[in-house]
Amino acid sequence: MKDRRLSIRTHGRTGNMEEKLLELTHVSKRFPVGKGKSIDAVKDVSFAVKSGESLGIVGESGCGKSTIARMITGLTEVSSGVISLEGKVISGLDRRRQREVYRHIQMVFQDPYSAISPRMSIGTFLEEGLVHFGIMDRKKAGKEAENLLKLVDLDPALAERLPHQLSGGQLQRVVIARAISIHPKLVILDEATSALDVSVQKQILELLVRLQKEFSLTYLFIGHDLAVVRSITKQICVMQEGRIVETLNSEFLTRDAAHPYTKQLLASVFSVRE
Repeated sequence: MKDRRLSIRTHGRTGNMEEKLLELTHVSKRFPVGKGKSIDAVKDVSFAVKSGESLGIVGESGCGKSTIARMITGLTEVSSGVISLEGKVISGLDRRRQREVYRHIQMVFQDPYSAISPRMSIGTFLEEGLVHFGIMDRKKAGKEAENLLKLVDLDPALAERLPHQLSGGQLQRVVIARAISIHPKLVILDEATSALDVSVQKQILELLVRLQKEFSLTYLFIGHDLAVVRSITKQICVMQEGRIVETLNSEFLTRDAAHPYTKQLLASVFSVRE
């Protein structure tokens, strides 16, 4: 395990940490709604995430934040604009080139049970990415699965269990372990804690902070709860009706917020740090 951790650290710190890892430039997404009409889900969005840092996107349901995540991961096509990873355009790639790129982008969704086949053991789920991307053979991956469980503060014995035998908080830890196991350049967390109760949510956030520091991970953290998003990010993009209306430093959010919608979100915030 020690060697694997060292390799992740080296991977995460290659090059200039101030360089943009992910960049969206004037990205929009239009969905057809019939009879030649369309709806703009994302409108002219631009932002960048530096390597080793964390950026939050916050807004109410339907504001377009999850559509942004799906465009970054190639699950939804971009209508206009450009998405780049390490300066290389990744939007509009063919399937073969998508596979090469998206090995470097991992996503953690709101519902961990939807990420795992109910018939697949936890150990097998953790092994799959390591074997599929040729990082190690099945035998070594089996041992690594136990190490990954330890890494996210779970008992290695859980490797033999099925998803329904774990709590939601335990399973989300497993999904996070699977996401970082293949040494991604970017981890997208889409409402990754919103389905958990407050005490478990806080534990998962603390885990994410620890893993980021330990492995120099880069996060794009998407959520609707401003208190949660600001607790794990350095900067926050506030979205409303498909647009980014304000981008703020998380530390000075209360002081610098100028847009009425941001102030509205702040008025309903409770602290998850207490």
